[in-house]
Amino acid sequence: MSKDESSGKFRITEKTNACMTNSLEGTVIRSTGSFYEVRIEDGNVLTCRIVGKLRLGDLKLTNPVAVGDRVRIQLENETEGQIKEIFPRKNYVARQSPRKKHQVHLLASNIDQAVLVVTVVEPKLKQGFIDRFLMMTEPYDIPVIIVFNKADLYNEEDQSIFQYLKSVYEAIPHQAIRTSVLTGAGIAELLRMLQGKCTMIAGQSGVGKSSLINALQPGLELRVGDISDYSGKGQHTTTFAEMFELEGGGRIIDTPGIKTLSFNQYEVVDVAHNFKEFFRASVDCKFDNCTHRSEPKCAVKSAIEQGQISELRYANYLQIIDEIENQNYWELNTEI
Repeated sequence: MSKDESSGKFRITEKTNACMTNSLEGTVIRSTGSFYEVRIEDGNVLTCRIVGKLRLGDLKLTNPVAVGDRVRIQLENETEGQIKEIFPRKNYVARQSPRKKHQVHLLASNIDQAVLVVTVVEPKLKQGFIDRFLMMTEPYDIPVIIVFNKADLYNEEDQSIFQYLKSVYEAIPHQAIRTSVLTGAGIAELLRMLQGKCTMIAGQSGVGKSSLINALQPGLELRVGDISDYSGKGQHTTTFAEMFELEGGGRIIDTPGIKTLSFNQYEVVDVAHNFKEFFRASVDCKFDNCTHRSEPKCAVKSAIEQGQISELRYANYLQIIDEIENQNYWELNTEI
């Protein structure tokens, strides 16, 4: 794939330069890794594949095409085609590849916002996961709605945890709400937030993401899994990304459940920049390259001491950069 400097588009490079005929534009609505479903302008859906060598600038991707991408395709027959061109993305969400730590995997592109589904119980909340997820959306300033699902299971202590975390993330600011598929609490409120927008929905396995989507759009009948009795963790029910239309307007992109998030592709400075309130406060740090640890006259640490920045967020920040530095040290000092 080569870049057309005049348009900023990426094109697939093939051995032959045959003139494209029967070309159409559309949106990728489903990706399985081996083929893509593309909805074209007349509403029909075509099954498409990629032929040729793909390169996307400096990005090292495990999947060159994401759900949400606008593409140009060449028809092979009435129901099938080849993706020939990927139009520039206004944004994208990518994670470190679980299998190839120096490559990234695209989750979705061209979205207006993201919904992160979590729950305080069943499975028990690992709050650090929220901050790790926000690391993927902050580079493009993508708004995030943090949905605390399974609210019908919360006891008084769980409710207090929700209220505390709600205050932490709304100060950044990101919206935070409670939902329950069982009682219907928060479903209508969340649906209003999705109207007229393209929203990526993500979450760890077992948080009730598929059940929540079924409640938002009755009739989808997404497969729902149970919590593993052995591990206490969720089991994957969504195995590939897929876009769905909402009856009242808007689109959602359902993504596979995420177990862990690492950031070996980042440097420490990248992490500091993508903790939004840290970045705002850092303009007053004495050193431009301050990592907000032991440096003198650090405005971020001062803001933490004054209660203006969450100590919990800071602890998660330190853990992430420690993982990155330890990984880099291991790679530099290990013979392969």
